[in-house]
Amino acid sequence: MIKRDIATWTRWIHIYLSMFSFATLLFFAVTGITLNHPDWLTAQQHVESISGKVDSTWISATDTNRTAKMEIVEHFRNAYSIESRLHDFRMEETECALSFKGPGYVADAFIDRSTGEYELTITNSGALAIFNDLHKGRDTGSVWALIIDISAILMILVSLTGFLMIFFLKKKRLSGLLLSLLGGLLIVIFYYMYAK
Repeated sequence: MIKRDIATWTRWIHIYLSMFSFATLLFFAVTGITLNHPDWLTAQQHVESISGKVDSTWISATDTNRTAKMEIVEHFRNAYSIESRLHDFRMEETECALSFKGPGYVADAFIDRSTGEYELTITNSGALAIFNDLHKGRDTGSVWALIIDISAILMILVSLTGFLMIFFLKKKRLSGLLLSLLGGLLIVIFYYMYAK
C-alpha cells in the first residue's frame, strides 16, 4: 500500500512538474547549445557610435560632487531609448564613464569633463545573445537570478522523480539503472578524455 502510494505520488509529481516546467527546461536546453557556439552570434551584432554633448551645467571639470549624475543618466535614457540598468558611473580625472548593461545589450558613454562632449557606443548583440545572457543570468538582475534558481530546483525534482520511478518498474529496473550508470560514467570518461 505505502509502496503503491509512493509510486503514484512520484509519477504524479514527475508528470505535472515536467509539464509545468516544460518551457523552462526547453529554454535552458536550447540555450545550452547556443552557448556552446558563440560564433553564431557575430552576424547578429550591431554597433552604433554616437557623438554629442551634455548640458555644461551638469558637469564640473574640477569638482566631482557638482556632477549632476541623475540628469546625465536620464539624458542618455531619454535621448537614446536606453532601458537597461545603469551598471557603472565612474568619475575620473578628465572624464566620466557610464555603462548601461542588459541581456545582449551594452551602452558605454565617455564624457569629457571640461567640455561635456561625449562618445556613446551602443552594442546590440541580437536575440541569441539575449537568450544566452538570460541562461547565464548576466546583467539580468536579482529577480531573474531567482527564476534561474527556481528553474534549477524544478529540473532537479523532475530528474529525481524520473529516476525514482524506475524502482517501481520491476521488469525495467535493472536495465534502467544500468543505463543511468552508463550515462554517468560516459560523462566522467568524456571529461577526462576531452575536457581536461
